[in-house]
Amino acid sequence: MIKEYLDYLKAVKGCSRLTLDAYGNDLSRYSNYCENLGIKSEEASSYEVQSFIADLSAERMAASSVNRSLSSIRGFYRWMIRLNKRKDNPCESLKNIKTPVSLPNVLWESEMADFASLPETTGILWPERDKALIMTMYSAGLRIGEVVTLSMSNISASFDEAKITGKGGKQRYVFFSQEAKEAIAEYLPHRQARLSITEKNGETDALFINRKGQPISIPGVRWIISRYSQYSGLGKNINPHALRHSFATHLVNSGCDVRIVQEMLGHSSISTTQRYTHVNIEKMKKVYAASHPHS
Repeated sequence: MIKEYLDYLKAVKGCSRLTLDAYGNDLSRYSNYCENLGIKSEEASSYEVQSFIADLSAERMAASSVNRSLSSIRGFYRWMIRLNKRKDNPCESLKNIKTPVSLPNVLWESEMADFASLPETTGILWPERDKALIMTMYSAGLRIGEVVTLSMSNISASFDEAKITGKGGKQRYVFFSQEAKEAIAEYLPHRQARLSITEKNGETDALFINRKGQPISIPGVRWIISRYSQYSGLGKNINPHALRHSFATHLVNSGCDVRIVQEMLGHSSISTTQRYTHVNIEKMKKVYAASHPHS
């Protein structure tokens, strides 16, 4: 039943591979939990769902991840009801748990410049690729899933812009800064040389590849950014999403209209984008505290 549901999400709802993987993992874990209780997930009651969610919380899983699991289960049962395979939704009385309001982790302009220079100054991995990777993610505000699927065929000939397919198959155009364009142009000959060495020519259209000539993976990007974060000396936990947060924060702080930033980020709701105005407020508080004689 779960496989049928995932097939439905892919064929009818057009969910992305990343979304399908997340829902699949959530539902697989829930199904195993139900089996350990001696029941089928299709026949579970609200008690089993509530117990499963309580167990996730007890494992100190992030509130957002717990809520996503509940959303996955809730959607599964809604689908079953539509197909007349079940009469009730055991999640109907269950509410999402409260998530703490936290400000995005960002690098300020000078910190971002220092971080982007690390591939050249440390030489710990693949300097040309890593500089292009960091600048591409930052200058276009890309999600990690968007950068690993960024293909050569979707980038303009002048490297000014690219067509991105984001969450839910939603497409948008993103733009690259001059520094990002220069970094990509410097990386491309090294990319071609790597493809020739590994005999992978013509096998991949992905912009960013690993040393085996294969498209770079999401864990691979996380590992690369993590390595440079360790070398940065900035005292911040820098992850791939921090580059996207920094992109949005710098635009808002420079006076860019929030709705334009919303379009650039590919957010469906303006409320998601508005949190970057709170980051600006936090910066103003720090300036006030450092400058006011009676603060």
